[in-house]
Amino acid sequence: QVQLVDAGGGLVQAGGSLRLSCAASGFTFSSNNMGWFRQAPGKEREFVAGISASGGITFYADSVKGRFTISRDNAKNTVYLQMNSLKPEDTAIYYCAKAVGGPNLRSVSAYNYWGQGTQVTVSS
Repeated sequence: QVQLVDAGGGLVQAGGSLRLSCAASGFTFSSNNMGWFRQAPGKEREFVAGISASGGITFYADSVKGRFTISRDNAKNTVYLQMNSLKPEDTAIYYCAKAVGGPNLRSVSAYNYWGQGTQVTVSS
């Protein structure tokens, strides 16, 4: 069965960095677009970053562009999110997700499997 295991979250001061990882299994990882989303308390889940199956195309939410980098290692079935210059407003639970397709890969509805989430807390 499909499994996505998120890891790497933690507590960091503003301006710091974290690297999240998502280990995938149960499907052909190298054939699937992947994404990272986040959800803060009381807010809806929002798109953070996406990456094509080959890794050649990446796209970001405006709020993280220039600070976050999504990447993948298809040999290790793992997708990463490098987060630099973190801000308190980046505090949320971060989820990786496997895309099922659709015209808008920034939408929650374009993804059909989700990791369990990893907490990122940025202190001011």
